[in-house]
Amino acid sequence: MSVENHHLHNEFPEYHDQIHNLKMNDRHFSKLFDEYHTVDRSVRRIEDSAEVSSDAHLESLKIRRLHLKDELFTMLKKVQLA
Repeated sequence: MSVENHHLHNEFPEYHDQIHNLKMNDRHFSKLFDEYHTVDRSVRRIEDSAEVSSDAHLESLKIRRLHLKDELFTMLKKVQLA
């Protein structure tokens, strides 16, 4: 089974430079970025059957990943508008 890669650079390729700049200069963005990728790795490991998890736990991880992605995207849009 092929698991979709949700890496932030894949999700928002047009924001590549902004992602890099925010990671280097904004501690809050960097923290959220790291959490996003940690959650994404967990989801992918479960979907790849490398880890066992309940459906409820997997769903909660996916919801957390979505919320983080929304927050990161909002921050990226603000930087682009500035």
